[in-house]
Amino acid sequence: MPSVDEDRSSLRSLFTIERPPPQPPAVRRLRRLVLLTALATIAVDLVNLEYAVEGGFTLTVRTVYALLRAVGFLVLMRTIRYGRVVSRPFGLILAATTVFAVGRLVVPRSGELLPQAPVLVGFALLAALNGAVLWGLFRTPVIAAHLTRRGPGRQVSAGVLTARVAGLSYSALLLVPCLVAIGTLVHEPRVPRAVGVPVVIGWFVLALVLGFAMPWVMIFVVFGKRLARDVVAVVSVGVLVGGPLLCLWMLGVDGLLRDGVPLVIAALTCMGALWQTRRHA
Repeated sequence: MPSVDEDRSSLRSLFTIERPPPQPPAVRRLRRLVLLTALATIAVDLVNLEYAVEGGFTLTVRTVYALLRAVGFLVLMRTIRYGRVVSRPFGLILAATTVFAVGRLVVPRSGELLPQAPVLVGFALLAALNGAVLWGLFRTPVIAAHLTRRGPGRQVSAGVLTARVAGLSYSALLLVPCLVAIGTLVHEPRVPRAVGVPVVIGWFVLALVLGFAMPWVMIFVVFGKRLARDVVAVVSVGVLVGGPLLCLWMLGVDGLLRDGVPLVIAALTCMGALWQTRRHA
């Protein structure tokens, strides 16, 4: 049982305004790099509007998603500023979704030998920026020493926090390709509508259910409940296998690269973090 002093300390932490730790120069440079990446994400998406083969509802979904990723980079700047451990898994998933989302832009249009120069430049720029952000997060000792804070409240391991961030991303990573698949069913379906419509409806409901349920399950993971960890592991296996297959079937190779690969990265990150912390469950 927690002591009275521990209870008072926990209660006091709820009403304490958290101050960010001092920023070494390397942290300030990384935050500026993340801001530049956010701006580049918006700029490259504007290039996408000009050169993308697809259009209509599908392009709208991907454009809105690109803007949300840009906001995500701004959130990443704040987590780095406060020295959060979750900056690493959050940055990894954010970078993966960004790079693979624009990866198919380098495929030339029909009848062309090479893609347009702005497309190549935009992809190379985003790939380099995201690679530099990941290098700073994972390979810079000064930044690693800075990213050690777990936030107020219950103290949990870095692995559990990593699993939590990755698991909470499943809903969004499934919802975006689902919405794109809805657009393809309306205009140019890859599969018969009699088959595709029920699949997409089930896909959409699953994404919403995960969006509602995963935050609650992750609360029990944080508290070290074995059953919750098993549930997250089973869900992760389903996402790892089913997500890319759905993307390939409904959206083709384009959807597999843009949306399936980030799902694989998120699921492997979550499962790897759960495996590393299995002895502390």
